[in-house]
Amino acid sequence: MITVSKSKLKTHMLRIFREIEESGEEVIVTDNNRPVLRIQPLQKGSRVEDVFADVQGKVVYAEDPNSPTIDEWSLT
Repeated sequence: MITVSKSKLKTHMLRIFREIEESGEEVIVTDNNRPVLRIQPLQKGSRVEDVFADVQGKVVYAEDPNSPTIDEWSLT
């Protein structure tokens, strides 16, 4: 974790932002040595294909998973 003062952030904001993007590390911004802000990069979302890659093609469905299940649920 990197710590930077408000005044240094103001002076070097673009450089600090680039460093955050490259390193993925968060930065704590201080005011008079007191933490006041946290800047962190956004996490990239994972693709469904990547998350389920290890089970892709291994799951067996007894019936169509998209078919309605009205028979199993009470409609009252």
